[in-house]
Amino acid sequence: MALRPDLTSLERRIDDAAKRLIDRAPDSRAWGALIEFLVFGAKQAWACIFGGVLLAVIFAARLWYPDDAVLARNDALTIAAVVIQIVMVWSGLETWRELRVIVLFHVVGTAMELFKTDVGSWAYDPGGVLRILSVPLFTGFMYGAVGSYMVRVYRLFDLRFTRYPPVWLTAILAAAIYVNFFSHHFMLDLRWMLLAAVLLTFGFCTMHFRVFRHTLRMPLVVAFALVAFFIWLAENIGTYSGAWLYPGQVDGWQLVSISKLVSWFLLMIISVVLVTWVYPPRRPDAVAAASVPAS
Repeated sequence: MALRPDLTSLERRIDDAAKRLIDRAPDSRAWGALIEFLVFGAKQAWACIFGGVLLAVIFAARLWYPDDAVLARNDALTIAAVVIQIVMVWSGLETWRELRVIVLFHVVGTAMELFKTDVGSWAYDPGGVLRILSVPLFTGFMYGAVGSYMVRVYRLFDLRFTRYPPVWLTAILAAAIYVNFFSHHFMLDLRWMLLAAVLLTFGFCTMHFRVFRHTLRMPLVVAFALVAFFIWLAENIGTYSGAWLYPGQVDGWQLVSISKLVSWFLLMIISVVLVTWVYPPRRPDAVAAASVPAS
């Protein structure tokens, strides 16, 4: 098994311990398939750790945080999110290099939140002082959690791509998607045209991801759709907890509209472009080429 210098020190220790444990397992085809499946699930859970912990805190605040507490619930969530982020970096779960792109997710997400709450797309509990206008500061960490997942999954699965589109083209597409999140309130909504553009731009790209012993392949747009679906599930948990509400949920909670999947799918393009700032897309043969000694 090749050395993984892209892992953090803590992740490398965990990875080495897991290899020693798994190498003692019986060498059979069925057991090998089960191991790959379990490792895949474990890596996905590990990549989601920031978002999972933050979502658990948001849900716990709904169940147990007292309404009459001196510290408002929104402020408590903001402080908790800051603590989680500090622990992620201090413990070696995230690198300072990755923190840059996560902070960028904060900025991009908070700007969208300020606009969307102003036009009434959704609303937050008005309590607390740690806010910008009507937006509690913990909301930026929810976008940061998406960024955390994206950069971590890139490392943990050693992602490679064939037929990846030109980065400049993906940046233009991401900028157009971001502008449309604002402009569609005042002019024609171009999301369906942008969705078609995404399918044309990324439709021929294949993602290669290494689980444990094997490297698997998946169309990149399918990966976008799967991540968008799980973000939609997390959004349902968040709205159920009362952290924020859509207009249709004010009189009683109901599932977030399935149409939001398109918005989250398009958000994946913005997310991927931000992550390429830290991890430029690599071809599957990049490792082999890099390992050849210079003559």
